[in-house]
Amino acid sequence: MNKNRPVFRMCIVSRNRDLKENLFRFVKQNNEIILDLNQNIQGRGVYIKKDLRVIELAQKRKMLEKALKTEIDDEFYDSLKEALSKERRD
Repeated sequence: MNKNRPVFRMCIVSRNRDLKENLFRFVKQNNEIILDLNQNIQGRGVYIKKDLRVIELAQKRKMLEKALKTEIDDEFYDSLKEALSKERRD
């Protein structure tokens, strides 16, 4: 694979393609959802744009739950919002 070629993925909420660096990746392992910050965990991954409005819409419409076929509590989304704000500060 060419290292200079940008890698695009699709956000499950907005259905827009974007660079992997602009998206959060989530992986389901052992009925647990993991936020894959380094984007290198094995398994099926789904992507959500790093945008507060997109995260809130995903929570409202339960899009991560549908995509990964598991239950997700509100605390998970709160920690995701916190990770987004932390990344914005860095």
